[in-house]
Amino acid sequence: MATAQLGTFRIPLIDNEPLKSYTPGSAERKALEAALAQMEQELPFEVPCIVNGEEIKTGKLAKQPIPSDHARHLCSYHEADGKTVAAAIDGALAAKSEWEAMPWNDRAAIFLRAAELVSGKYRYRLMAATMLGQGKNAWQAEIDAAAEFTDFLRFGVKYVEELYSQQPPKNSAGSWNRVEYRPLEGFVLAVSPFNFTAIGGNLPAAPALVGNVVVWKPSPAATYSNYLVYRIFEEAGVPPGVIQFVPGPPPEVVGQCIDHPSFSALHFTGSTLVFKKLWKDIAGNVDKYKNYPRIVGETGGKNFHIIHRSAEIRNAVLQSVRAGFEYQGQKCSALSRLYVSSSVWEAGFQDQLLAEIAKIRVGPPQDFRNFMGPVIGRPVFDKIMGYIQKAKDAGGEVLIGGTGDDSRGYFIQPTVILTKDPRSITMTEEIFGPVVTVYVYQDEDFEKILDVIDNTSTYALTGSIFSADRKALITATNKLRHAAGNVYYNEKCTGAAVGQQPFGGARGSGTNDKAGSINLFYRFVSPRSIKENFIGLEDFHYPSNLV
Repeated sequence: MATAQLGTFRIPLIDNEPLKSYTPGSAERKALEAALAQMEQELPFEVPCIVNGEEIKTGKLAKQPIPSDHARHLCSYHEADGKTVAAAIDGALAAKSEWEAMPWNDRAAIFLRAAELVSGKYRYRLMAATMLGQGKNAWQAEIDAAAEFTDFLRFGVKYVEELYSQQPPKNSAGSWNRVEYRPLEGFVLAVSPFNFTAIGGNLPAAPALVGNVVVWKPSPAATYSNYLVYRIFEEAGVPPGVIQFVPGPPPEVVGQCIDHPSFSALHFTGSTLVFKKLWKDIAGNVDKYKNYPRIVGETGGKNFHIIHRSAEIRNAVLQSVRAGFEYQGQKCSALSRLYVSSSVWEAGFQDQLLAEIAKIRVGPPQDFRNFMGPVIGRPVFDKIMGYIQKAKDAGGEVLIGGTGDDSRGYFIQPTVILTKDPRSITMTEEIFGPVVTVYVYQDEDFEKILDVIDNTSTYALTGSIFSADRKALITATNKLRHAAGNVYYNEKCTGAAVGQQPFGGARGSGTNDKAGSINLFYRFVSPRSIKENFIGLEDFHYPSNLV
């Protein structure tokens, strides 16, 4: 059905979502505590697949454990089977023509309303699901599930408005040139991670904003919070079939989607190993696709802080503590490699670092005093503890931490390892946990250690340079030009804000398409140039043909 657009509309002014503090006695703390208490009374939940707006219960149930209390689970969810995935793909393709034809201002209104629902009506329930199911404390849940998710939606609308406004600057006499930004032909597959509810929402939302239809496979360890996200989209007005919610075993769900001729794009956040395999699988299927699929991925990191001899010690210490141990080091951007000049190390950096880490409380996120919660599950717990042991076996010295307790939840103490080998295993391989390895370099070797940083890791996501010497900052920035997609001066390597620091890395860290910026949206559109002529030809000859 054709729809008249009777005006050129501008979106409302937007800004980053204000962060709430959750101080004792505050209204937001009371509201969050109430949401947590209510959710604990209601669990476990049952989560269906949702295809074409209808709940599908396959009967094949899996559980999302509570990582701080693994004897309990937050929800049981129905795993999508082959029939369900096929119905999701067919339904998405059937919904495509009407969704892409919807006027932009109406699509924008839907996602702006979703942002209001996230920041208001569902804020505390979404945070509670993120805290219980994904092990985040109140602040980490606030900056993720409430603020960043809201920002992704609002700024996403702003960036698409800017994208659509980009038009050819030149028209020849008697004609009009214009460009339309078509959604991709086919469907987008979104595969989201456990560690950020905001990313779980943005992976399907960003392609949908520009008129794509999406099959969304959430992480098993974030199923319930992502289910709430889907319900928010539904309440905001996303039509049935535009985003299909299909939790289930990754190899089967993903494999069936990328095997389909109408597969048009992968929007992925997860491990480098999985992403590389999917890239190979997609390449192997290229002859069956209608178009060349777009592949957009953000994967791992082996992120660094480099502390120059001129650095302000107190700031560098506190920034490193936050970067390494917020959310148990389970951020793609978390600090893992810490290079400290010998004079700074001996002047108090070591003592202050260990003293501050000793203050960290580890425990369930419902206790607001805990800075760290559990790691996400059994395989992760075992992997991290295994890396600590490997570091010790190779001669690394555990300065603090190094222990874990999985009797009730998957808790690992914040760990610092001192190594004499800048290419030791915990300096080169991604751990994705609360482990920071320190290498102390001689002051005069600053430029040499920059080369080591650049060449040690296959990743290139985030990094921070701490120095009061502008020349040192410039030198490090130039030498580490390709070592990180996000670089910070005298600031920790985590915490990129939507609309402020577009996020993404290259090398083994992904395709660097910069979530939280206009760059991402270019990947999910296929421009079409239109030239309209107003004056007809009177002769086919050109002037050069005349005698």
